[in-house]
Amino acid sequence: MKLVSTRNANESVEFSQAILAPSASKGGLYSPLSLPNFDGYKFKDLSYKDFALKLIQSFEFKLDKLFERALQSYEKFDEKSCEKHLKFSGKSCPIRLFKVNDKLYINELYHGPTRAFKDMALQPFASLVSELAKDKNMLIICATSGDTGPATLKAFESTLNSRVVCLYPAFGTSSFQALQMTSLKAKNLKSLAIKGDFDAAQRALKDLLSDSNFKESLNLAKIELTAANSVNFGRILFQIIYHYYALVQIDKEADIIVPSGNFGDALGAYYAKKMGAKIRRIKIASNSNNILTDFFTKGEYDLRNRVLQKTISPAMDILISSNVERLIFDKFGDKRTFELYEKLKNENYFKLTKNELNELKKDFEAEFCTDRECKKFIKDFSKIALIDPHTATCFKFKNDKTSIITSTAEWVKFVPSMFEALFDKPCVDEKNAMLEITRAYKNDLKSELLALFDEGQVEGKIYEVAELKNTILQWIKGDNK
Repeated sequence: MKLVSTRNANESVEFSQAILAPSASKGGLYSPLSLPNFDGYKFKDLSYKDFALKLIQSFEFKLDKLFERALQSYEKFDEKSCEKHLKFSGKSCPIRLFKVNDKLYINELYHGPTRAFKDMALQPFASLVSELAKDKNMLIICATSGDTGPATLKAFESTLNSRVVCLYPAFGTSSFQALQMTSLKAKNLKSLAIKGDFDAAQRALKDLLSDSNFKESLNLAKIELTAANSVNFGRILFQIIYHYYALVQIDKEADIIVPSGNFGDALGAYYAKKMGAKIRRIKIASNSNNILTDFFTKGEYDLRNRVLQKTISPAMDILISSNVERLIFDKFGDKRTFELYEKLKNENYFKLTKNELNELKKDFEAEFCTDRECKKFIKDFSKIALIDPHTATCFKFKNDKTSIITSTAEWVKFVPSMFEALFDKPCVDEKNAMLEITRAYKNDLKSELLALFDEGQVEGKIYEVAELKNTILQWIKGDNK
């Protein structure tokens, strides 16, 4: 199977090319023209890794050996985590499917090295990129609202042929997420805090990917450029798997509830449904930056006079959700996608037709959750388990249908907000607050997470977006250490 541009379906590339050079023509994203049918239910007894390989093979990318090696990266996860609450016959598994009751499950995707769901895609993605580019020198750039950065840096840590630059909003992540990025000491990693929000970081990433002068400077240094964000289809591929696998394990139709910012996780659920997973509806939970709620309820994508709000679920503090484009392409084709995104670029706004909105509503619902509501959900659910502020937004949905909540991060990454929600008082010292929560709720805590607070932040400078190109090139040349 080849991948095509969302804005020009006549442009097709091999999967390996889309991974290493993810910028498609006319500003589009590489996506499947159609999705394969996959009967995952006949593979219910397979381990997660073996199931993943079967699903990937249905795309016929003809890179089975590379994918097989890439999936070995799940050995770095807490593989016995899923044996509690819902036993998978003792099978090795990087996820934990927590059965709350007969109607509600929580799919915990944060048992990887950086305690966030981004590890589920980025650990095998890094292995794949390293294999595909083993005779090349690569520069991998990512933009993060909190979790992609640590996961990308950790995945590529100390790889021989890869340098990684992470762009993040200086005051737009949790302090713990910032520590995860800045405390890594491998020489091939660089974190740059920028002036602006995540949308500015993501825009800077896309500009660098399409900057011919920047790429020419890299070519002179014999370095090729790619991205680790979910603009890269390699990320999305691995995000289909955990949704489908969870549905197979409970073996009944269910709603998938996803806390969504950049829409990659939700897109993975949509693709899983189209491939054969018994997903009834995909429910999009947002925070007060509720642009996705407006999109799925009104059919409008409206950036006019909209200001990004900082919330206690910072990984969802996003207004430009890149992967919505892949959904529009799959539903309405490349010409309509190009038309809508040209309108968004020129007018900061587009509106779907009534028929198009009804088509979306066949698969999607959307709600948003305020910080106050989020804290209440954290407190109320703490009688059962601790959930982070992003997972908590999913509890805004109330119904009697079987549902799987996608839990995207461990609570330890958001201690100040958790402490305030649980104890109704401000957090004065984050490390002590983490310990207090752990004692009060008899929760396990990994020693390396506490150790982060003793590392201190390495990089203190905040960069203007205009500085990024030269800063990155100087770092590559060794002039900026």
